[in-house]
Amino acid sequence: MRADLFPAPAVPRLPFLDRELAFPVHRIYCVGRNFAEHAREMGAPLERGTPVVFLKPADAVHPGGPLPYPPGTTDLHHEVEMVVALGRDADGPLAPGEGQALVCGHGVGLDLTRRDLQAIAKERRLPWDVAKGFDASAPVSALRHVDDGRPGPDTALRLEVNGVLRQEARLGEMVFSVDEVLGHLSRLFRLRAGDLVFMGTPAGVAALRPGDRYRAVLEGVALLEGRVEG
Repeated sequence: MRADLFPAPAVPRLPFLDRELAFPVHRIYCVGRNFAEHAREMGAPLERGTPVVFLKPADAVHPGGPLPYPPGTTDLHHEVEMVVALGRDADGPLAPGEGQALVCGHGVGLDLTRRDLQAIAKERRLPWDVAKGFDASAPVSALRHVDDGRPGPDTALRLEVNGVLRQEARLGEMVFSVDEVLGHLSRLFRLRAGDLVFMGTPAGVAALRPGDRYRAVLEGVALLEGRVEG
């Protein structure tokens, strides 16, 4: 067996609330345009069709607290989202109703976006990678194990910045449910234990600036808070 040229990077991990367990992250999937009002504010047509999906690298996970302002942008935007954690592999494409059996926990996260770079990519019909997949672009809270409670359609998702409410919605307002999203993903990828799925953001996305304090809440489930560092 050949020796590694350098030590392998550690696997990113998230803690579970109230349990001596950690969640090793395998892959991060993100769903776009999953709240109608957000799709409209971004000037996108609302089409039920199939979910819009993009990916972030696993090591984009950030535990909250001090959050570095990324290079290459002057327009960093927040997008608060429910995060679904998978604790089992899928054997193949999922049938309707099978997705929830893979879920082991839920959290709340921010899909951070270099909006100016995304706008350039959209205008030129280029991929969004540099706008979405940068270091620390996926802050995620500690996870709530499903045995300790699950969110429902009336669960509130909200984000405050400097004590001012920026985003708020109920999970029942999502265009695609968790089961539908996982079914769609299972037909495109091999879903694995360790996958995280960001389920889309409500309306109200806006800029974060150095010094801003953020507080993201999935009501009764998870909390993520911290400060943007310059």
